[in-house]
Amino acid sequence: MTKRKRDGPLGGGSTESKTAAKKLKATKQTTSSTTAHRLERGGNLTIQIVAGAYDRVLHGITAILRPPSAVPPEELKTKNCSEVLRDVEFADTFLFNAHTSAIRCLALSPFSAPVPGQTQKVLLATGGNDERINIYNLSAHPPSRRSAIDQKLLSSITPRPVLENAKNRELGTLLHHSSNIVRVAFPNRSKLLSASEDSTIGVTRTRDWNLLHTFKCPKPKVQGRPSGDTAAAGGAPSGVNDFAVHPSNKIMLSVSKGEHCMRLWNLETGKKSRVLNFEREALAEVGESRHSTGEAHRIVWGSADDEDEFAVGFDRDVLIYGMDCRPKCRLMGDIKTKVHQIRYIETDGDETVVAVSTEGGRVLFFSTARENITVLPEGKDNKTPMLATAKLVAELGGQGAGVSGRIKDFAVLPVQDEDEEKSWYLVTGNSDGTVRLWRLGPGDLRSTGEPRRRVGKMLGSYKTGNRITCLEAFIMIPRPDGAEESEFEFESDEDEADDSDSDE
Repeated sequence: MTKRKRDGPLGGGSTESKTAAKKLKATKQTTSSTTAHRLERGGNLTIQIVAGAYDRVLHGITAILRPPSAVPPEELKTKNCSEVLRDVEFADTFLFNAHTSAIRCLALSPFSAPVPGQTQKVLLATGGNDERINIYNLSAHPPSRRSAIDQKLLSSITPRPVLENAKNRELGTLLHHSSNIVRVAFPNRSKLLSASEDSTIGVTRTRDWNLLHTFKCPKPKVQGRPSGDTAAAGGAPSGVNDFAVHPSNKIMLSVSKGEHCMRLWNLETGKKSRVLNFEREALAEVGESRHSTGEAHRIVWGSADDEDEFAVGFDRDVLIYGMDCRPKCRLMGDIKTKVHQIRYIETDGDETVVAVSTEGGRVLFFSTARENITVLPEGKDNKTPMLATAKLVAELGGQGAGVSGRIKDFAVLPVQDEDEEKSWYLVTGNSDGTVRLWRLGPGDLRSTGEPRRRVGKMLGSYKTGNRITCLEAFIMIPRPDGAEESEFEFESDEDEADDSDSDE
């Protein structure tokens, strides 16, 4: 499978593009990472964690949560299913020397379509500083009992438990970029999007891994040398930093190095739609002075008040934009810390919060609902801030929980028990190589009058021994009936191609 192949200020643009953006209604994503997993009372919960590292290592870890043996069966029937899953066992499922340089990003696809008597699979894509995109097949099911029994001897002679799965294997490598890979994403099962420092975003079809289209982002002109500029003498920093595909799969936003703007792309025509410039006053309020780069590092779609919005992450703050492409609010307020990852979480009652991982081992949760946005008072210069500030609902981790070091990435896994009560499991990856598993209860993310509540209970931690750069996770699903005997048999990928056609 190896293959190589300005408009005006913010809020400006054509009337036609504005109308098209407004017609996009809030769309709920239904990928495996956002759909609540149904828990069975008294059953186990198995989480597959995948972490990439500076050390070129791709590490697969399985976390199995079981009810404590000391809990009587009668008590299991009366308590919340997720509350009793407190005993965590970690085990290595795979350890690949995936790249020849640091791994920068990774992505998981939705599950393959269910077929009676056959197992389901998940595609894994990784990107690194070696210009390569590696593709892997992962099993969507926990290892069978026979596999666990056969590997007891192996686990007894290794420093850490091992629970390998023969379904986890490499499929091949994509080589259609000419520089470092900074972002990969599966908007659906049939497409893989990848961004690189060569200022391009590629669209690959997963059925045959052919490159369908390449979005070419302009390279910025040389305009001085701001702090943090690592470009060569006489050059300018270039390359895509991040992109985000709308849940409708019709439009995409991207941010690049050396640019004070976002770019809106039409995925149906494959052409650029608009350029949305950041206002100078807004950049100043989020700490991007004229001596800084002024570029955005992260961008992600979400929703609040049943309306779509998107978050744009800078070095030390996050701006929230509405579908009118105007800044709605900022998040960090008076919190001075570096921003690493941003994700939207759907809470109780279809409300959402924005989760931000930072330095100091914390994940902060903000509400961007209209009633939770406040205007800051006048500053020392008697000027009222241009942007309102979202409410900090809660925080997880930090020194109060005995956690230090930056959280480079995290994954959010919603679950729902038989009583329709929702909770969340968070998997965090610190730069020191520690993976931690947390649980958030049903009311932990609700907006209350109490400011900055400390939420979350750490269920366990696992030291990988590698400096983590990126992380993803998914909840494994039970093996279908009749698929137990084929656990150690490799299946052909011809059926997989047929499954991906249905996602076009």
